[in-house]
Amino acid sequence: MDKKTWANLHQCFRENSAEALQQSFQFHLRYTQAKDEYSATAHDLYNSIAYAVRDRLVDKWTETQESYYDQDVKRVYFLSMEYLVGRTLSNYMIDLEIRPEIKQALKALGHELEEIEDNDVEPGLGNGGLGRLATCFQNSLATLSLPACGYGIRYEFGIFYQKIRNGFQTETSDNWNRRGNPWEIPRPELMFPVKFFGKVVESKSPTGQPVYEWVDARDDVMAMAYDIPVPGYKCETVNTLRLWSAKSTRELDFEFFNTGDYLRSVSLKADTENISKVLYPNDNIDQGKELRLKQEYFFVSASLQDIIRRYKKNHPTFDQFSEKVAVQLNDTHPSLAVPELMRLLIDVEKLSWERAWKITVETFGFTNHTILPEAMEKWPVHLMEYLLPRHLQIIYQINDHFLKQIRADFPGNDELARQVSIVQETPERSIRMAHLAIVGSHKTNGVARLHTEILKNRVFKPFYQIFSDRFHNKTNGITPRLWLKTCNPELAELITSIIGDQWITQLDELKKLVPLADDAAFREQWATIKMNNKKNLAKYIDCLLGISVNVDSIFDVQIKRIHEYKRQLLNILHVVALYNRIKDGKGDGLVPRTVIFSGKAAPGYHQAKLIIKLIHSVGDKVNHDPDVGDLLKVVFIPNYSVSKAEKIIPSADLSEQISTAGWEASGTGNMKLALNGALTIGTLDGANIEIMEEVGKENIFIFGLEVEDVQKLDQDGYQPRDFYDKNQTLKRALEMIRSGHFSPEDPALFHPIVNALLSGDTFKVMADFEAYCQCQENVAKEYADPKLWFKKSILNSANMGKFSSDRTIQEYSRDVWNIQPVRRS
Repeated sequence: MDKKTWANLHQCFRENSAEALQQSFQFHLRYTQAKDEYSATAHDLYNSIAYAVRDRLVDKWTETQESYYDQDVKRVYFLSMEYLVGRTLSNYMIDLEIRPEIKQALKALGHELEEIEDNDVEPGLGNGGLGRLATCFQNSLATLSLPACGYGIRYEFGIFYQKIRNGFQTETSDNWNRRGNPWEIPRPELMFPVKFFGKVVESKSPTGQPVYEWVDARDDVMAMAYDIPVPGYKCETVNTLRLWSAKSTRELDFEFFNTGDYLRSVSLKADTENISKVLYPNDNIDQGKELRLKQEYFFVSASLQDIIRRYKKNHPTFDQFSEKVAVQLNDTHPSLAVPELMRLLIDVEKLSWERAWKITVETFGFTNHTILPEAMEKWPVHLMEYLLPRHLQIIYQINDHFLKQIRADFPGNDELARQVSIVQETPERSIRMAHLAIVGSHKTNGVARLHTEILKNRVFKPFYQIFSDRFHNKTNGITPRLWLKTCNPELAELITSIIGDQWITQLDELKKLVPLADDAAFREQWATIKMNNKKNLAKYIDCLLGISVNVDSIFDVQIKRIHEYKRQLLNILHVVALYNRIKDGKGDGLVPRTVIFSGKAAPGYHQAKLIIKLIHSVGDKVNHDPDVGDLLKVVFIPNYSVSKAEKIIPSADLSEQISTAGWEASGTGNMKLALNGALTIGTLDGANIEIMEEVGKENIFIFGLEVEDVQKLDQDGYQPRDFYDKNQTLKRALEMIRSGHFSPEDPALFHPIVNALLSGDTFKVMADFEAYCQCQENVAKEYADPKLWFKKSILNSANMGKFSSDRTIQEYSRDVWNIQPVRRS
């Protein structure tokens, strides 16, 4: 191809005009998809426009990576087991600001962009907030032109697809990649071996020092890279999300094949590649535990090998490693990175223990995301010894060095040494992964101010005594590009028309809306957009579930993982109380309410799944009772996802953030809903406290126990039956549930829920019920005054500037990673 032809073609792939995009679309339809206008399916059309958009990223992507090498910059590598990227095409069109041009290009060819977007498959590479936060962080890193790369696993089957059958959650596989993914680039040249099993052999070096060798390990697992571009908003930076897929080194075992055992000849390959098959296998059984530990090691080993490969391109020694490399551990799942980096530095690169440990601690930062016991991972020693014998040995050595230092610094304090030991001795000898991450990192942070204080003063108090300078807070944030501009375009356009578009990258600019909260005309515009969004959601609910909802009612929204500490039970008990009020003939003057739930329960979490059934059973009774009519509706939107959140959040009037005080680390749903003008009803938990400080106490509905109250109740011997006996509304609601009023086909169905509340009530539903109901009365009164309600709605959005993930990333960059923006010439 001559230079002129190449230049013309190259320009076509870079231009963002409708004409150039149309040419790119037609080119890919014919030459990439091998289709014409008659044979093309809807998916072919989607792929063709996806490739056309990807073309616009490739040069920026390549040039970004080249600039990092040329300028020899320090990079941050973000290790996360979860990413929830949402709808890729929609996100990229926003980042490149080419949605209008694509819409025009497709329309000229007789296609509607909105119909093509319906084929935008959402990779389910995460469970919830952790994965969505990781994706927001990647977007902010690129938007701020910060040198970064995300690492994770390319799960073949993501988080399960939730179906509701007779009110029960059932799980089916989410084969999100079955038709291919036009956004990813396979990198078969980037494959790294990942070993398991074997044993450790000790020998002596020529100087008499002990040398350890990991031998007889199975080497049939290879990690192959798949790269996804991560563009920043309206900038030249395109970073990389690198996901690892497990590949077997043995395609076929000919010994079995030649004897006619065809299935067994390929079974080893299948077993090997299971490592990246499914997001979080059920670890209630031993096989699930083994696979999950394999996943965690698989991805950190491949990532660190890749990081070292990249570092060594510019550096012959490891003298500058921690000056050029920062690695962030996103929760405890990647904690094995600590012993793995030590192994690579000592066994492979031949560094001394002391030098390797100094590099390791200076390189890693650790973010704790939750205080839930089940999330504070502990791996049985016997399993670690079986799968990763060299790593167990290194962990023991790390712990030995650490405890010797503790005993020297705190002589005679054996209890402190026991509390902080990486190895837990009882009831089962286990490795405490959070302890490993704290000891092996130079910084440990929580994700909201209250959460960090709980870590310092309760959960990791002994570590804070030792490493007070390492603990700090980084309150979470969300990207306004997705959670306002993309998901609520009408509101975003109104805001931009008033204050300009700088808010998209500088969310504090929204404060310019504060004076407009008293402007009647602006409030009317704001209210009209909220109504339009509610009508859109009502139509969606009717089409999906056949439930007709009153758009003039309060859209009362609780969208999050189903878990007892998030207290969907408190919400549904309030629904039963409202239902009884209506049935008692006391519904006159009641403000209509549509209570909307969405979320998934972990497959093995039976109580959470029973809560989903209870929500549906109450909903069936309420929604079909002619006495209730439009005064009250209960809706459960199945298969919660990023795209479902994008539909629900813009329409919400009330945001339910009602976790037991002290249990929610931060939350980001609270931020998304408030940014879109929903008022929060919540406890003083997680980031709710900081939201209250920003929006003002008068613009949020706070109720219930605080952290100290919860602790005191437990110390005094909490008796949930005392609250049951004193509150007739609560007692009646629970007795209706217990008696089978909502489950006549199985009257005992919900006994486990009632029994758990009456016998222990770990999450203080009974204690907070009365305060919650009273607070909901205040909500209804204020909603009945549109002038007051929409003033508060505007003030919530206007004061959410703190909660941009851009601010969070800037703080990490300054306080943890020490990285700077990279500007290309």
